[in-house]
Amino acid sequence: MKKIMNIRYLLLITLVSCQTKVPLFSGENAFGHLKEQCAFGPRNPGSEGHRKALEYYISTFESLADTVIVQSFTETMPRTGAKVLMNNVIAQFNNKASKQIMISAHWDTRPWADRGENDLGRNQPIQGANDGASGVAVLIELAYILKKHTPEIGVNLVLFDAEDYGTSGDSWSYCKGSQYFARNLPIDYPDYAINLDMIADREPEFYIERFSYEQNPSLVMELWDSAESLGLKTFKKKAKYMIFDDHVPLYEIAGIPAIDIIDFDYPNEKINYHHTQNDIVENCSPKGLGEVGTLMVHHIYNQK
Repeated sequence: MKKIMNIRYLLLITLVSCQTKVPLFSGENAFGHLKEQCAFGPRNPGSEGHRKALEYYISTFESLADTVIVQSFTETMPRTGAKVLMNNVIAQFNNKASKQIMISAHWDTRPWADRGENDLGRNQPIQGANDGASGVAVLIELAYILKKHTPEIGVNLVLFDAEDYGTSGDSWSYCKGSQYFARNLPIDYPDYAINLDMIADREPEFYIERFSYEQNPSLVMELWDSAESLGLKTFKKKAKYMIFDDHVPLYEIAGIPAIDIIDFDYPNEKINYHHTQNDIVENCSPKGLGEVGTLMVHHIYNQK
């Protein structure tokens, strides 16, 4: 009887160990980080909100990460011609590990709502709740988790500046932060990169982005297969858009096999708040943040 009980006890311990191996990710916590960023107002380069947000990111990561790197560079704003100081922010965890990955998002917001129907707001900066704050919100929540639970691999959380102030029709006028990062790598060359963008709308659906599949098909299938096994219904194993985002310069310039997790239909195919004054907290939700974040923690803590 005692031997049977010991076996049952060992089985119970094993089961509990398996259940607690991967930390839980809170979409609600991430949504709180989204709202904190939006409280600074628009974070377009050169603005007061941009300055305050940068201070917030640096102080937050310095309290959590093993190492924080601020990579500064200057860019010329396309409409005004003003030279503005930009900053990429890198938070490193377990940076001595042999395997290194990076998870990125852009933190700046669009300086003008050029897709809005309201003429009064077309030349005004946007709040950028989804397009900017959402990906960063997941990275901040990941930082809290990584602080408490050291991963076996190295994880570099990277915030890109100057992604969203380019000129429509000219792809390479966007993503200036990732272009600078790719040309001047401030970290050891990562095995691959996962970029997060526009992941907090109220009707989240994450289709496979086509550049991503071209650049790193095995990682795409690994993640979407994992999402399926985890029951993350927002992930759709079907290709849809081809979107020039920060993952493209990472691959084209630095050769980093990078992918993008993005829901470009915000919130759906009929209505899109992208680059409009409707990109606000009220049009976002924790659901997509929770599912993307859950996928990220399972990916991180199942790596050896």
